[in-house]
Amino acid sequence: MALTNSQYDAIMRSYEEKQRIARHQLEHNTEMVYQKIPTYEALDRQIAVISIEQGKKLLSGEANALSELKQHLKELSVQKASLLRKNGFPENFLSPVYECDKCQDTGYIANKKCSCFREAEINLIYEQSHIKTLLETENFSSLSYDYYAGEDLEKFTKAVQICQNFVKSFNKDYRNLFFYGTVGTGKSFLSCCIAKELIDIGNLVIYFSASQLFDILSKSTFDKDSAEAASGISEDICNCDLLIIDDLGTELTNAFVSSQLFSCLNNRHLRKKATIITTNLSLGELRDRYSDRIFSRITSNYDICKLTGRDIRMQKKTASANK
Repeated sequence: MALTNSQYDAIMRSYEEKQRIARHQLEHNTEMVYQKIPTYEALDRQIAVISIEQGKKLLSGEANALSELKQHLKELSVQKASLLRKNGFPENFLSPVYECDKCQDTGYIANKKCSCFREAEINLIYEQSHIKTLLETENFSSLSYDYYAGEDLEKFTKAVQICQNFVKSFNKDYRNLFFYGTVGTGKSFLSCCIAKELIDIGNLVIYFSASQLFDILSKSTFDKDSAEAASGISEDICNCDLLIIDDLGTELTNAFVSSQLFSCLNNRHLRKKATIITTNLSLGELRDRYSDRIFSRITSNYDICKLTGRDIRMQKKTASANK
């Protein structure tokens, strides 16, 4: 979902806390060095004095004042680094330590959100869509073939192989997946398996139910109060490494939804960004509910996986009741 003002403020407070911790650590390290190496503190004071002196010379018009200052600072920096080494400190001991060196824990580079801020936004989205909780149980390590038999087992086995190949070649080949078939046959489960594998190797994955996705796209279009936040998420929807649209067909489908779906799929296709779609709709129902161009886009550019069988959730419930 799009960030509310309170959610945005919460992220910014987390950056303020990171900066506070970094300042505290630097102050602690500086005090430690000053206590052990009094000469180091004297050099720091000398730097301040020289900077003021050379600044006055520069203001008075001395042409070589700046070059002299740079030379003095360079010599003093070498001395300071040598003192740290001789006393068992790493040379960067008095450098600020940031979780994100790119934005120095501010969340922004110039006027643009840093990738770490985007990650924080996505983490909030994950929390809202319960993807983190899902990935704890729905992953390849918990995969089981016990709920399939016959032709259903063959289809599921083939789908698993397709998913594993999808992960292996993800950063080399552009591919999309479309899972369809009967209810409770593992479509969402397999998409979660892929999500976990790709997140674990550093890819940005966004997972939405169809209703959540179109709610965000609607807000970025119609809701002025949340348009700015929603537009940022909308851009991530187009640019993330993998977008998973779960349960397509469960949303309230109308002309706006069809238009936004095509735009989303088309934009991602043009950018060669992978998409996974799961649905309980048949291919015929997909064509009837949306449009020929969406149907064509999916059938032309997606690996189609059909899963069939008895509802696994019902099988598990029955097995649990019989224990």
